Amino acid sequence: MKDLALEVKSLSKEFQDFKLDNVSFELEKGMVMGLVGENGAGKTTIIKLILNAIEKSGGEINIFGMDNTKEEIACKEKIGYVADEDYLIVTSNIKNYAKAFAHIYKNWDQELFEKYAKMWKLPPKKKFSTYSKGMKTKAMLALTLAHHPELLILDEPTAGLDPVARIEVLDILRDIVADGDKSVLFSTHITGDLDKIADSVTVLIGGKATESMPIDMIEDKYAVISGSLTALTPTNTSRCVGIRRGTQNFEALVERRELSHFENVSVRTPNIENLLTFSIWGHREDIVELGGENNG
Repeated sequence: MKDLALEVKSLSKEFQDFKLDNVSFELEKGMVMGLVGENGAGKTTIIKLILNAIEKSGGEINIFGMDNTKEEIACKEKIGYVADEDYLIVTSNIKNYAKAFAHIYKNWDQELFEKYAKMWKLPPKKKFSTYSKGMKTKAMLALTLAHHPELLILDEPTAGLDPVARIEVLDILRDIVADGDKSVLFSTHITGDLDKIADSVTVLIGGKATESMPIDMIEDKYAVISGSLTALTPTNTSRCVGIRRGTQNFEALVERRELSHFENVSVRTPNIENLLTFSIWGHREDIVELGGENNG
């Protein structure tokens, strides 16, 4: 039986111009899951629903076996959340925030907070207006991690960070899950970050989860093929997840079980970016060119 940190079952949310449609996935304890998709695919909506910041239209969300609405307070004690935009008041400082968080969370650990603040060189009394983007992200992480969350939810935490800061944040996430008791849900556009740390990935396209699987299963299930356009036929084209066409050549993502339907093509192992981008292209009606432009 799986030991789940997060279970999302048939989750739906209807807005006037968007619908999150019957999304399901599971995050096991001690694992990092990447949540990927285009802007507007539903990533932030899912996070808000997990946090019970908005009301769902249908489905279930269980956090360590607890219903996230019926046992909201107990669930939120176990959750740490870092938003894509910092919530820090520019005229305040991290020392003041630490005092406030100490009153909010039962498991607040001042010693751990000071450890992170010192390690990341976060001036305790300087106003947040003097902090860089990377320092603000680290400040939010320090405040979040100091109450010992068992489920860390991150919404685009590395967006806008310089390469050094991004590597440092990824190192932090590796350390967090190293004990096998903590889990991370990591929403991001930067799929290269997930290649470094994720154990599994859920792909969102237009409000639907088109795939949710362990990272090592991507290469077992899928392949990227390339070759001359003459290798494409009406029959085998329909077997592609998504295609990019050039004037003479093409690239496509296919399930490996479909490879026998293609002749004279090169085959390579896909990564998370391939799974995401070809899935997006496969759900578009226009034709995607190899140069990255659209004909339609």
